Amino acid sequence: MKYAAHINIMPHKALLDPQGKAVTGSMPNIGLPTIANVRIGKHITLELEAANETEAKAMVETACTKLLANLIMESYEYTVVAIK
Repeated sequence: MKYAAHINIMPHKALLDPQGKAVTGSMPNIGLPTIANVRIGKHITLELEAANETEAKAMVETACTKLLANLIMESYEYTVVAIK
């Protein structure tokens, strides 16, 4: 069966996010001074073949922990949905 995974990877809240800080600092320049604490991460989508949803989630978990996310600096969450 085919599945689609939607993965969000974000820097840990305790770590400085220089890209987010730069964007936050630029918000007043575009007329949005009340926007604060911007955090910038990654959104990854992928498709995979698996026997069932449990196996698909295990594959996504492996991809996240071994390749997609730097667990020292980032956290991740994902959803897996069947493709019809």
